[in-house]
Amino acid sequence: MKLTTMTQVTVDGVMQGNGGVTDEDRKTGFERGGWALGAGDEETMSFITQTYQRADAFLFGRRTYELFASSWGTIEAMRAHPIGVALNEAPKYVASTTLTAPHWQDTTVLSGDLAAAITTRRSAGFE
Repeated sequence: MKLTTMTQVTVDGVMQGNGGVTDEDRKTGFERGGWALGAGDEETMSFITQTYQRADAFLFGRRTYELFASSWGTIEAMRAHPIGVALNEAPKYVASTTLTAPHWQDTTVLSGDLAAAITTRRSAGFE
């Protein structure tokens, strides 16, 4: 089982708020929310979609999980998109010490030793 990361980051190392301008984007004075909107050309979007489609499972931090669950997991147009289909059909794992009752189907909360939990699931094929 290969662990793949999808990380969007600016040249100067900004990883926050690449999508729409949300309240999360503005925490701690960050003023550049939405920096990646409209930046995805056809080749980039195809690569991202294919990467999601190849995934056997998804691993999220709590904030990203909640963002994805409230969009890819609930908005019908997003659920029908190829990325949404991949996300909704595969198991999801969320690293959190505060989330106790995930609402997105097929979600497991990992709250203890995260490295050990990932190692266990990788060796078992995320089954």
